[in-house]
Amino acid sequence: MTPQPATGPGAPSRSDGAQAAVPRRGRGLLPHGFGLLGPRNARHVLSAEQVATLALPIGDDGVVIGVDTEGRPAVLGLNRPTPYDIVLIGGLWTAQVLALRAAATGARVAVETGRPQAWAQMVHAMGGGQNGLAVYEVGRVPPQGASAGTPVLVVRDCGMRPPRGRVASGPWQAVLTLLPYLSPVAPRLIRQARLVGVQRISPDEALEVGRALTLSRENVEALPTLVDGFTLWCANRDRQYVMTQPTDAEIGLLGTPRRMD
Repeated sequence: MTPQPATGPGAPSRSDGAQAAVPRRGRGLLPHGFGLLGPRNARHVLSAEQVATLALPIGDDGVVIGVDTEGRPAVLGLNRPTPYDIVLIGGLWTAQVLALRAAATGARVAVETGRPQAWAQMVHAMGGGQNGLAVYEVGRVPPQGASAGTPVLVVRDCGMRPPRGRVASGPWQAVLTLLPYLSPVAPRLIRQARLVGVQRISPDEALEVGRALTLSRENVEALPTLVDGFTLWCANRDRQYVMTQPTDAEIGLLGTPRRMD
């Protein structure tokens, strides 16, 4: 009996008698639904020694804040699913560079400040607050609605004695508090912070910061001698010196690195 071709909506399509060209004994070996059979290639096998040499160039995801002492990029991960508080004892210039670069990576930046004129040029350059950066008076920062898709950086530029902020750090919302110098509230802020950056300070301030952060004698002695744009970043037991190097666009907008404002 001659086999009849399958019909109906579930039957595979055929043309030019292609099915007839397949030997009957091999028809059951052909897989269905996976396209044509590819060429047969030898397997690629690595020895255990060769596997150990494989590596992927995976780095941190975040804002490049400068280079370390070996010239490698230093990256700060601001967008986190957990609260993240940062204290920077330093100059306004560095805080503005961090805010500018955070906005460039897609984060919204909310600046709480008592000197809005110092941020006016940045706001104007970024489109009047419509493109990622907005400035608010002290105590007037509204809820930002941070999420994984729209992370937020709140910059608190409220002087040496910043009041307790209405908007705290939270999931996908980091808070950077700028202190121009040490003050009575500095120890509390340092204890609460996950990351502390210290720029050039006086020898007496260096001793106090050294006690708060358990810095080595070498680091304490180095703090009063740091050049403009240099920051010692401290997280847990990690210590890293970073030089923030501005781009041409940042120099045109903010000027060259400086510790004093």
